[in-house]
Amino acid sequence: MTREEVMQAAADYFDSGRLREVLARRVAYPTESQNAQRAPILMDYLTDEIAPLLQEMGFESQIVPNPVAGKGPFLLARRIEPEAVLTVLTYGHGDVVLGDDANWRDGLSPWALTPDGNRWYGRGTADNKGQHTINLAALSLVLKARGGRLGYNVKLILEMGEEYGSPGLEAVCQQYRDWLAADLFIASDGPRVSAQRPTLFLGSRGVFNFGLRLTLRDGAHHSGNWGGLLSNPAIRLAHAIGCLVDANGRIKLPALLPPPLSEAMRRVLSDIELGSGPDDPAIDPNWGEPGLSAAEKVYGWNTLDVLACITGNPDKPEHAIPATARAQCHMRYVPGSDVEHFAEHIRRHLDANGFEDVEMVSPDHCFEATRIDPDDPWVRWGLASIARSVNKPAAVLPNFGGGLPNACFLRTLGLPTLWVPHSYPGCSQHAPNEHLLADVAREALHIMSGLFWDLAEEGGRVKTLREQHVIV
Repeated sequence: MTREEVMQAAADYFDSGRLREVLARRVAYPTESQNAQRAPILMDYLTDEIAPLLQEMGFESQIVPNPVAGKGPFLLARRIEPEAVLTVLTYGHGDVVLGDDANWRDGLSPWALTPDGNRWYGRGTADNKGQHTINLAALSLVLKARGGRLGYNVKLILEMGEEYGSPGLEAVCQQYRDWLAADLFIASDGPRVSAQRPTLFLGSRGVFNFGLRLTLRDGAHHSGNWGGLLSNPAIRLAHAIGCLVDANGRIKLPALLPPPLSEAMRRVLSDIELGSGPDDPAIDPNWGEPGLSAAEKVYGWNTLDVLACITGNPDKPEHAIPATARAQCHMRYVPGSDVEHFAEHIRRHLDANGFEDVEMVSPDHCFEATRIDPDDPWVRWGLASIARSVNKPAAVLPNFGGGLPNACFLRTLGLPTLWVPHSYPGCSQHAPNEHLLADVAREALHIMSGLFWDLAEEGGRVKTLREQHVIV
């Protein structure tokens, strides 16, 4: 078969309803990793749904228990060909966030794939069952088209705990480093920059979580008798947060900022438009770091946000000065930030501004910020392949705006990382009514089929070119 015939095979596979049928079966597994009672179902998804497919495609696979007690297992698989010129590692996660059944629209269930026009509703359709289902289908189509020989090896990690922060993934990558050794990483997660534009991103922003808590006394006291005499923890906590980030979302502590954006970074992000989708919220133009475009704020800068804040009982307020206040905060940060010392910087800054009584709770460096060089030969190859498959240019993001366990693949396994997302910003990921767009899924099947085909035709050359340029 030719490349063009593979593109037609991808179209036929989608139009026949086969992709929707397979995804419907996978959505029906309620693989909630944050629900301990679902542990047997997490295992069933790997052993009953994914492993048999991989066996049909010529993979050997093994189930690896999570080294973190009580967390979801991993499936490791590999398909080795004699005299293969290179090895590609791919990844996905079969777990999902809690279904939140009661809050879905009438007629929808998180555990049933429900088509409605261009939308396929169901938990995991966008994150991540739909995405790894597309990739495995594309690989199967290319394998069949090439008569059962790809000319390269394929390895896979499918985890069942990404929605819980990927516990154990780093340890598994360390333990199975030789088993997972490869030359390139290609996977799919997260959204495109828009439904209309294919996207290639090269890493992810990191995540740094921390809480702030202020406890001033044992209990609340009547505001009429004690107001004006007792310090209010909610007011003090609000001002403590205000010394870190201003009223327009601009980080005030220089030690929490990344290096200035380079001209190369500005050039890469110059054609990225955000917030133009019909379901996107309106962007607040004056929010965040002044002087940056929307794309630069999301993909090239750090942000500090308050995720939750509480004092007293907001549902049944009493006329009393509360005793405590607490907030959960986090930062999204890009490579080059001094994340190893974020907690120290915040603590010193709070103390210097008179907030020694505000406690910093459970600082946690959750995901490491990572990215590869946009001039890497694999990036240029990926962009050319996508354009050839769908006849339009892909957006290039140095890193995804959210957090992913990309450091496990880039740092621990030493691989150049290419992420090709198949979702879009308005997909309701992690929320009720999560959905995948059918036309995006169809286009994604073409993109991935093209990438897997071109890897067979051009992968050896690109690998050699990269080695000659010693890209790090």
